[in-house]
Amino acid sequence: MFVTSAFAEETAPAVTEGDTHSGTGVPAEAHGTFPPFDPATFPSQLLWLAITFGLFYLFLKKVAMPRVGGIIDVRNDRISQDLDQASKLKGEADAAVAAYEQELAEAKKNASSIGQQAADAAKAETETARKKIEAALDEKLGEAEARISSIKANAMKEVGSIAEDTASAIVEALVGGKASKAEIAAAVKSVAR
Repeated sequence: MFVTSAFAEETAPAVTEGDTHSGTGVPAEAHGTFPPFDPATFPSQLLWLAITFGLFYLFLKKVAMPRVGGIIDVRNDRISQDLDQASKLKGEADAAVAAYEQELAEAKKNASSIGQQAADAAKAETETARKKIEAALDEKLGEAEARISSIKANAMKEVGSIAEDTASAIVEALVGGKASKAEIAAAVKSVAR
């Protein structure tokens, strides 16, 4: 709050010499300047400033800084332990990944081997089945050729008799007479050769 000197003179009670301010015990005439700005009190203020600064410095040095340093050391130790543990876990994880990759490579190799064996077995079975089927077909083909040749032989025998009957009918129709069976058979045989 700002108070002008004219207002202070008007409201201030008259002071007599030897009067003191009620409550503070400061003489009434000392009211002229604010004590911290009074050059007469500078040495005591500087003394108390030095004492307070010294005590504060000692408090920081003896109490606060060791606690802060201890906390920092504990955190550094915890961080280094965490880093060591993380490094250890990373090594274990790398080893597990390497083992997994090795097992995967072995599994792929085994799968390839098993696949090749299965393919070879299937190829051998297919070859065996093909040979059996070819043998069966060759046998059926031989049987069919034998039947065809027997049918052909029978047909050829019948062709001769059919040719003799046809020749006999043609001779009767053209000549009007009958020829003997021996003559017709001899003529058909001579033409068949």
